Amino acid sequence: MAFTMKRVYDAAAEGDGFRVLVDRLWPRGVSKERAELDLWDKDVAPSPELRTAWHHHLEDFERFAGDYRAELDANPAAASLVALGREHPRVTLLYGARDEQQNHVTVLLDWLAAHGADVER
Repeated sequence: MAFTMKRVYDAAAEGDGFRVLVDRLWPRGVSKERAELDLWDKDVAPSPELRTAWHHHLEDFERFAGDYRAELDANPAAASLVALGREHPRVTLLYGARDEQQNHVTVLLDWLAAHGADVER
């Protein structure tokens, strides 16, 4: 299994494999047809409280990352995502954030790697 990440605003590609949107909110300006999703997994995204707190303190990414990892450890949806990775040779995690370096999907990929998944960046 291999996980990778991609902005939902980028065009779908054949090499994406199984495409999963991992945002709690639907990205603005993207139709469901254009997104070409196989799954929308809202439950693996940061909780609304954590997302709101982070958006008020964007400079504190490390704190957000630690809090999000703790949420993932207790979240059955995260374990289901690992299992999904075993069912598909490649899973592309889609997100809407502008910042490609500091976003919840980078934390999610690190968490997946720590739980035995192959991760490509």
